[in-house]
Amino acid sequence: MAGPSGDVGGYSGPPPTTAPPPGWRPPVHLQPAPPRQLPGQDMIALDAQEQRAQRVTWAIGAIAGAVLVVLTCLLCTRLLF
Repeated sequence: MAGPSGDVGGYSGPPPTTAPPPGWRPPVHLQPAPPRQLPGQDMIALDAQEQRAQRVTWAIGAIAGAVLVVLTCLLCTRLLF
């Protein structure tokens, strides 16, 4: 089967491109405001909050682990007796 350029079974590459005319972009009338400064961070308070969150995570994990151990023990004793 012949392609659009008459080639049989070959790829002739993408079509040629033409450069846009100079001044093709619309003029910019409004300039955005410069970015604002972010407030400073209290690293000591951030570390304290992170430690508290880690303690809560470990406590929830310990409670979940204890519940799983109790349930496993109950299931095993149920199977044995």
